[in-house]
Amino acid sequence: MSDLTRRQLLGVGGALGVFAVGGLGAAAALARHPAATGAELTSAVPLPPPFQVPLPLPRVLAPVATSGGADRYALTQREVTAELLPGVRTRLWTYDGTFPGPTIESRRGRRVVVTHRNELPVPTVVHLHGGRTPAASDGYPTDLVTPRGWRDPAPAGGHTGHDGGGGHQGGEGGGGAAGGHSAMHDPRAVRTELTRDYTFPNDQRPTLLWYHDHRMDFTAPAIWRGLAGLHVVRDAAEEALGLPAGPRELPLVITDRAFEADGSLAYPSLDPTLRERPGVPERYLAGVLGDVILVNGAPWPVYEADAARHRLRVLNASNARHYELALVDDAGRELPLVQIGADQGLLAAPVTHRRLPLAPAERYDLVVDFARVPVGGRVRLVNRLGSGRTREVMAFRIARGAADPSRVPAVLSTDLPAWRREDAVKVRDFSFRAGRMDSGGHGWLIGGLPFDPARTDVTVRLGDLELWRLVADVHHPVHLHLTGFRVLSRGGKAPLPHDAGLKDTVSLRPGEAVEILTRFEGHRGRYLFHCHNAEHEDMGMMANLEVV
Repeated sequence: MSDLTRRQLLGVGGALGVFAVGGLGAAAALARHPAATGAELTSAVPLPPPFQVPLPLPRVLAPVATSGGADRYALTQREVTAELLPGVRTRLWTYDGTFPGPTIESRRGRRVVVTHRNELPVPTVVHLHGGRTPAASDGYPTDLVTPRGWRDPAPAGGHTGHDGGGGHQGGEGGGGAAGGHSAMHDPRAVRTELTRDYTFPNDQRPTLLWYHDHRMDFTAPAIWRGLAGLHVVRDAAEEALGLPAGPRELPLVITDRAFEADGSLAYPSLDPTLRERPGVPERYLAGVLGDVILVNGAPWPVYEADAARHRLRVLNASNARHYELALVDDAGRELPLVQIGADQGLLAAPVTHRRLPLAPAERYDLVVDFARVPVGGRVRLVNRLGSGRTREVMAFRIARGAADPSRVPAVLSTDLPAWRREDAVKVRDFSFRAGRMDSGGHGWLIGGLPFDPARTDVTVRLGDLELWRLVADVHHPVHLHLTGFRVLSRGGKAPLPHDAGLKDTVSLRPGEAVEILTRFEGHRGRYLFHCHNAEHEDMGMMANLEVV
């Protein structure tokens, strides 16, 4: 382990102890210091040099039917062996055999029905992240799709007092970071065997969404093994803007992973079968980081680009790693990153950045212009928060000059909601911090409580506008299901430039208080809000949201 990694690890461990004892009062004192988001795994297999593997593009899934006012798709969740590192075979859990899974292209207001078939050895759940989705199709963590003939494991005592995975505390050897819960004790869980239809109305602004596994207690290792894919919503108004399109619109799914000597994915699950005992050793309580950066499943890839504008649809699908992205040419100059959209679609007007922070589950819609880069030149996408190999993300090699009819209009969208602080009918406060679980082990809490599927934490009325104040101990990317929100303030000051637009995930920094404003629209039912550091959510940092 490097000195930097060791220092980060010690800092996180110390912070967790302080917060567990002193709560959020200690957060402000530590806010001035950078906080690591986890411990990094070291790959045991030789790693390739950067910028050698071509950037792959996820295939677009064809519908199996387009009748009755809906597009129907079918996806099979199955294990495959694929080549992520050149010449190395890796076992993955996939949607339809690829990582990332195939992209679903949809139209605003046109219903999409996706039939998922589970041929994996464990139950799964599918959540369309950022979707304005009916509760029955939102992917609640206990609404399992079980393999054929699945039998629930015997109870082992969980951290909420329910039966479930073990809740043992310990260190590097046999100890666990946090216990689990169990779908068996959720009276509202809806389970199906082998297949399930998920219905997405797509009644929302055009944007980049993503789908991933959301099974309770085991979301982090399932995503790590490959269960993630893109879902794009489009409409005619966006297409009329003249933004870069076709081969100059690139989805970039950024993840980090680590590899064992035999090429398999390294991940520190207490139960590698993902059947009974959830969690990771204490060392990885703050999150699991890999030492290989993948983009669309390829390590540090390169893309042969025209000397023209390109639209980059960027998703951080990492479990816990934060990035600070910058584009750097061969002379060391940083190219502008022109942000045109956020999690929930286009901004009102473009915002130009030199560097852009990107937390887990956040998406940014960017336009970059390679017109002034000489043919044969290279532009690197770098991570200013990384060190060593994790400082590089990918590269663009300018292959040819080209005509460029695209543009970035001064006005991008006029349909953003005009919510006002004074119109909020309710103000709520939530703390996101480390703490003790019911089992006695360490975990992550919202409002002092670990997740319990049988408990209603917040009840809101359909159509109500609410102001939520979120306070963090260390880094927490907080995600609300069903709805988008506006960031009103950070630390009592104005939002940061990258907070523009409508979001569904906001990155809370250590010791920081953030205000968000949201209207609960679209559907009634049971939803979630949670930290999207996947290890944090598996270890208790979720809460129930009932829309009535």
